[in-house]
Amino acid sequence: MNINYKPVLPDNPMPVVIIGAGGIVNDAHLPAYQKAGFKVFGITNRTLSKAEDLASRYGIPHVFGTVAEAVAAAPENAVYDLTLMPNQFVDVLRQLPDKAPVLIQKPMGDNLEQTKEIYAVCKSKGLIAAINCQLRFAPYVSAARHLIESGAIGDLYDMEVRLTTYTPWEIFPHVVNHERLEIQYHSIHYIDLVRSFLGDPASVMAKTLRNPHKNLSSSRTTLLFDYGDSMHAVVNTNHDHNFGPHNQESFIKWEGTKGAIKAKMGLLLDYPKGVPDHFEYCVLKDGEEPEWKTLKLEGSWFPDAFIGTMASLMRYAQGEADTLPTSIDDVIKTMAVVESAYKSSDTGGVAVNGSILNFKDILCI
Repeated sequence: MNINYKPVLPDNPMPVVIIGAGGIVNDAHLPAYQKAGFKVFGITNRTLSKAEDLASRYGIPHVFGTVAEAVAAAPENAVYDLTLMPNQFVDVLRQLPDKAPVLIQKPMGDNLEQTKEIYAVCKSKGLIAAINCQLRFAPYVSAARHLIESGAIGDLYDMEVRLTTYTPWEIFPHVVNHERLEIQYHSIHYIDLVRSFLGDPASVMAKTLRNPHKNLSSSRTTLLFDYGDSMHAVVNTNHDHNFGPHNQESFIKWEGTKGAIKAKMGLLLDYPKGVPDHFEYCVLKDGEEPEWKTLKLEGSWFPDAFIGTMASLMRYAQGEADTLPTSIDDVIKTMAVVESAYKSSDTGGVAVNGSILNFKDILCI
């Protein structure tokens, strides 16, 4: 089966100015842009030595000490890649040229008020703004999307994301102590992914939990999305399964009336080293036993999905595409689901009706 899963690149890639020089830039952004042939014009960071180190290793011609210096020197057609923490977004966005294209690291704010402020600044300046929700562009996600849109597995009625693994949160010093760790900085990927396939849910039910033996705000979450009485969509994450690889899991599964797809997210197993991804699908045929087929895909979530988010922004900014998949207008709806999930987790479920345990009443019926 011929499956189209690689991102469409812009005809004329725009020069990139990177704002921030953290680990994600080294691990994903720069390898992705190098692979795609995108030219990075310059990079800036508050700790200048970090920017200088990346510039040296990736052949970036310009290093700037401030955002203002980077903006002043940047070409008119530059696209800005904002890779800072959310509490720094608004200040930086205000310094960008009006109507400039900008790719903003997820999440779109640490809370609802911050999200609204980021949205308002982008709109007031006319920025062509997208959020780097890059899981949408992982090779196995794009391959699944192609299969589903082609009708190969029929009508989709079940989508599940399951993570049972061990995440070394300590390697993320800027988020490890965050008061909204698991959903805001991890499961947000899956919320956004579910939305990209199924649209906006009517409601969400959630519980996010801490490990009593760890100084983390949360490390396990269950999310159930309400799409009516036939669509089942659920996210289950457990970052505390530190019992060896034997029973660890990391996958996305789609089921339809004519078949199913399962994609192993290898990156999250033995993180950050990862293991190979695995993509398989089953298409039912009349009179035949179900058969799962494996499809070998090139690339993975890191760094290849980062090509997709930047490529889609460049193409939209230059009029090569009519839609911007991860625009702030779309991703603000992901943030609304995130907020609803936290509200659901805080307020709890329906209290159990203890009166049904009154056996005297039951026996008198």
